[in-house]
Amino acid sequence: MTGSSIKSNQRLMVVFGTRPEAIKLAPVIHELKKRHETIVVCTNQHIDLLNPLLRLLEIYPDYNLRIMTNDQTPHQVCSKILQKLDKIMAKEKPDLALVQGDTTTTLAASLAAFYHRIPVGHVEAGLRSGNVYSPFPEEMNRQLVSKIATFHFAATNGNRDNLLMEGIQSERIFVTGNPIVDALKTFIKIPTDNENLRKLIDETRDKKRILLTTHRRENFGELMYEYLSTLRDFITANKNTCLFFPVHLNPNVKKSAQTLLSGHERIYLLEPLNYIDFINLMRVCWLVVSDSGGVQEEAPTLGKPLLIIRENTERPETIKAGVAKLVGKDPQNLKKMLEENLAVDTWIKSVKEISNPFGDGKAARKILKVIDEEIFQNGKAFKVKTK
Repeated sequence: MTGSSIKSNQRLMVVFGTRPEAIKLAPVIHELKKRHETIVVCTNQHIDLLNPLLRLLEIYPDYNLRIMTNDQTPHQVCSKILQKLDKIMAKEKPDLALVQGDTTTTLAASLAAFYHRIPVGHVEAGLRSGNVYSPFPEEMNRQLVSKIATFHFAATNGNRDNLLMEGIQSERIFVTGNPIVDALKTFIKIPTDNENLRKLIDETRDKKRILLTTHRRENFGELMYEYLSTLRDFITANKNTCLFFPVHLNPNVKKSAQTLLSGHERIYLLEPLNYIDFINLMRVCWLVVSDSGGVQEEAPTLGKPLLIIRENTERPETIKAGVAKLVGKDPQNLKKMLEENLAVDTWIKSVKEISNPFGDGKAARKILKVIDEEIFQNGKAFKVKTK
């Protein structure tokens, strides 16, 4: 039973490849290792962002696929992962494979497990934007993973409803909350040791800090130029504000940031931050502007208001709760929202009192409990393999 110090006979494999996957799966991996032999596979889809993070998370992969090279397409990434996981799964023969989210790694690992008749558990199942091209390719990735997965660990009841509407059996869906909340409860206690960041935070203590993150493919090009120009003009016009922008490594993002924002007063272009630094920066910001899915979960956990620079979101819970507002693809709407909240910050102040829609920080333990008591104890996993 869960909580016992006795190890089970089942073997699990956890596969991830990006920074968000690693952060969300770390609490799950640590819980699993208490009870099960757990094989950890990292594809290194985010090679420059991932390796330092794994040390922080105390996650030591049994296999590191190192699949990433410059300018790869999703087709190439998926193909490489499938080929390498084929051999690993044939050798290790896990009883259950766990994946998280909606990345190319998530899809490829699910497909590799399916080809070996290994049941798949999908953490953060049931997110839907309603448009298969936004976000791209993540929306289609997660829909395909839902077709492959045997067990679905949904963060919210809304995610569960999405899966039920697609015909997933209710007994295969488990609402656990999102393990990002578990992770943040640990990381929020750790101060940054980044002297440069601490200095910048101190120097801007009398400013309303805006934290920007953007990296979505659908925002590349003219739209990103317009968003960045809008933010630049807002900061220039309002001396009591400043902008922090950890610039993603993608060349499209770097070029736009350098062209439009470099050298402007009170705009700080930063190298990609490690997770502790990023969380420390978010904690002291006035407002977050982002197209990131993970930030939509982190902001309510930290009580920070969020403007989502996308035309839709797979996490409508943030908007329903009142933590976030959807900007859409209209930079003029972003300008309006920034100016309105600077003039009257009632919404900004209210967010910290709103309950987190993504759970109570116990998702990893709930996932372990389901695996022990619903999947392995009742033999569900093994029925799938022998169909």
